[in-house]
Amino acid sequence: MAESLEKQRAAILKQAAVVSGKAPQSPGSFFTVPWIETGSHFSVPLNAPCEPLGSDQLDPLIEASSKQEGVKADLLRAVVEEESGRKPCAVSFKGAQGLMQLMPATAEQLGVKDPFDPRQNVEGGAKLLKQLIDKYNGDLSLALSAYNAGAGRVDRDGGVPDIPETTNYVTDILGKLPKQ
Repeated sequence: MAESLEKQRAAILKQAAVVSGKAPQSPGSFFTVPWIETGSHFSVPLNAPCEPLGSDQLDPLIEASSKQEGVKADLLRAVVEEESGRKPCAVSFKGAQGLMQLMPATAEQLGVKDPFDPRQNVEGGAKLLKQLIDKYNGDLSLALSAYNAGAGRVDRDGGVPDIPETTNYVTDILGKLPKQ
């Protein structure tokens, strides 16, 4: 795992250099990378050095996690697209990582050892979505809101929080799903 972390640290530092145009200082630990806000959901532009996964690689991961967790594959696919643009190295300016943008503490709780490993990340994200769908009795708007803004915020607000990023997130993902 140490080798994997070193590879990810090097990739993130390279991405930070691409975004800022200058070489960032080497961090003291994995979680102290100098994140750079770009004004978008991603800290790394969608044209950063990490290539999106092709359907040939991503679809089997999504199908397996869909069956394992009982979450529709179309929903998982839409979340991956919205969260990371299918880039397994994506890191948000808040520190969420990988295809389904798992926060480090959440990834740990879900048993994800390497959040940049596509299989582990999709499995963890599917597990989290299933938990949220169950918590909100199948209400996808609330489950997606909680995935984006946190269940505490959804519970506190009594519904989809009035946060533009969250309302856009929910609308975008629901718009990608096939009509029932």
